[in-house]
Amino acid sequence: MAAVSPARKAAFAVLSAVGRGQSHSDDLLRGKSVAALSAPDRNLATALVLGVLRWQIQLDDQIQKLLARPGAKLDPEIRIALRLGAFQLLHLDRIPARAAIDESVELAKQAGHRFASGMVNAVLRKLALAPPTQFSEKTATELALATAHPVWMVERWTGFYGLEAARTICCHGQSQPSMVARVVGAQLEEELAAAGVGMAPGELLTSARMVVSGEVADTAAIREGRVWLQDEGSQLVAEIAGRVHVQRHESDGVILDCCAAPGGKTLILAERNPEARVVACESSAQRLAHMRKRLALLGDRIECRLADATSLDEGTAYDLVLADVPCSGTGTLGRNPEIRHRLRVEDLGRQAERQRGILAAALRSVRPGGRVVYSTCSLEPEENEQVIAAVLAQVPSAHAVSISSRIEEMVSDGVMTAPDAERLQSCITPEGFLRLLPGVFRTDGFFIAMIGRTA
Repeated sequence: MAAVSPARKAAFAVLSAVGRGQSHSDDLLRGKSVAALSAPDRNLATALVLGVLRWQIQLDDQIQKLLARPGAKLDPEIRIALRLGAFQLLHLDRIPARAAIDESVELAKQAGHRFASGMVNAVLRKLALAPPTQFSEKTATELALATAHPVWMVERWTGFYGLEAARTICCHGQSQPSMVARVVGAQLEEELAAAGVGMAPGELLTSARMVVSGEVADTAAIREGRVWLQDEGSQLVAEIAGRVHVQRHESDGVILDCCAAPGGKTLILAERNPEARVVACESSAQRLAHMRKRLALLGDRIECRLADATSLDEGTAYDLVLADVPCSGTGTLGRNPEIRHRLRVEDLGRQAERQRGILAAALRSVRPGGRVVYSTCSLEPEENEQVIAAVLAQVPSAHAVSISSRIEEMVSDGVMTAPDAERLQSCITPEGFLRLLPGVFRTDGFFIAMIGRTA
């Protein structure tokens, strides 16, 4: 009987939980059972989970063709065992075929499918001997299979952005995201270097550093909240929100982050506005508790408040409101690969309804002369341009403000360099919004709009 390594056991358990819809892979991979593994096993378990989820559509297609009855419906545990074995055979060069096959067979047995384990063995052995499959990418349908994305997603992106842009989006969705740290000040950078963390400059922001070597998560700077890990596109959202422009002398500014958890953007807003008061809202009590702990370093400058972003307290007139709204997340498929398996096109309309409610509430909360920054990590017009258009049509006192001028200000503020700002300007839409497609930079996909209120 083959022994199953701790890494493969953990990966099988995580994939099973994700398949049952119990949690997200990111949360499970940071859970106690995975954290208890040795560093090599933890790294392998993470690679297996994310790799299977990224390539699942293509893996299933190849597995299905090798079944004795290609249309047969497989039990979930058997399908996961097959996916794990197939991913190792097709995508991990350093894993011996025998280990990939034998341990997948044993996983099937331990899951209570001793009879079906023979089928797992037969399919994976056929796959190991088969010549590499050549995939065409001439059409959206072919590109979807070649890059293991749902056809409906790729067809939409091809229609919106063109086939080449869709190919770039899909390739980014199959890659491991860059690990980026926000590092403010030479002293922190020297501390991380002394701890053995190798870093390279980010692509857009002067405070962003790409981690290229070392265990940054284990450093005191990360544990104490003086440095945090955050995608550079996510940092950019808060940097575009920028500083409050106070027009009243009785206040140093009041900022609202109305969908604040986990708090990374709130930290940047507080950093850029050291004299302002910041209110950070979150509708989930559990996420609020985690955020409050993370933001405790800044003391009482930040008020963490349990509140639904669609029904904000209108008693305060905020100078700046950040509405980084919940969304489909289609700009983050490299980081959150299971989204492609859960999301349905009809979900976009339901998301958009809530997003319109949040944006409308944000506009009610901002003072005349103030501004709202609306953002998503979605690539879908229903959640982006169409939300802005619908809400502006209902609020005559609100108007879109081009982000182009804000990018110029960011150069003057030292937030980014002139060459990087020029590259970013190419992502401005005709309406003045900023759209970051995955793969254009080493960031997740984001949509950012700025809205001013005149009365």
